[in-house]
Amino acid sequence: MRATVRDVAALAGVSPKTVSNVINGGVVVRPETKERVERALAELDYVPNLSARGLRNGRSGAIALTLPEMGSAYSAELAQWFVELARERGWIVQLDQTGNDPARERELVSRARAHLVDGLVLNPVSLSASVLASTEGLPPTVVIGEVEPEHVDQVHVDSRTAAEEVTSYLLDHGHRRIAIVGAARASEATATSELRERGYLAGLAVAGIEPDPSLRVPLPSWTTSAAAAAFAEWLDANPLSDAVFAFTDSIAFGVLHVLAARGVRVPDDVSVIGFDDIDGAAYAIPALSTVSFDRRAFATAALDLLTRRIEDRDAPPETVVVPHRIVERASVARR
Repeated sequence: MRATVRDVAALAGVSPKTVSNVINGGVVVRPETKERVERALAELDYVPNLSARGLRNGRSGAIALTLPEMGSAYSAELAQWFVELARERGWIVQLDQTGNDPARERELVSRARAHLVDGLVLNPVSLSASVLASTEGLPPTVVIGEVEPEHVDQVHVDSRTAAEEVTSYLLDHGHRRIAIVGAARASEATATSELRERGYLAGLAVAGIEPDPSLRVPLPSWTTSAAAAAFAEWLDANPLSDAVFAFTDSIAFGVLHVLAARGVRVPDDVSVIGFDDIDGAAYAIPALSTVSFDRRAFATAALDLLTRRIEDRDAPPETVVVPHRIVERASVARR
């Protein structure tokens, strides 16, 4: 038979209420007591009865995390933190991807409205707020990313400021012709790509440099393969720039591949910098300079806001901006 909370409590020498507090989180339990309970949970292979919990409190014990795509290293790292940190709060996480499709967003919100999940962490990419255009009937929702619906809770990195800082950093290192890889095509603009391009243009403006349209490399998607193909085509038609600002590390990997294949030395001939500081960035050849932010802090902030929203549907919306920093590695040289 499946172990119960009472079984765990008896083995750990605590009350059933203490076991519930450890499982569900939200109530401080002394570290030594928590450790005893967790040992008992593991020994008895305890599995929470989410259905019974839902009948008691009207909740499913599940939340949904939706990302535009699940294939990138960035998405995988972010999802991992959400799953681990949600588990500590007694939630399971349903993962889904929207494929940048507003219809999928609407489907996911409908699922939350039907109480199949208690809340939703949504990462829309369109500059239009799509399904978030109105709060009417909106389930507990936290937006991650740079769309700007003022009426919902949101967690994001300040992409515009970070991109301006990257541009200034490259200019301070003596680079003047800075190519950007990851700009959106006119019909496919995303909040992140537009904000990072705005930051790049702002950095040039501060330095009194007129932007050169030929240094703008748009991509159909932010994948390594798409970046490699587009950057190779761009190199065929344009002289090598002083530096390349790739809008993600995955894009930067595509750029580094093309440059290496053509015998172009990084950073001797051209500097390259990315954005996100995914795990592989430090192990690229050369090690990739990039913009870094704490993904654990990012996921924690989103889950904190979602917990608050589930408990108080009428709380005023809150925005959390996660700090960022430029990590200097071997891919940028001083001219």
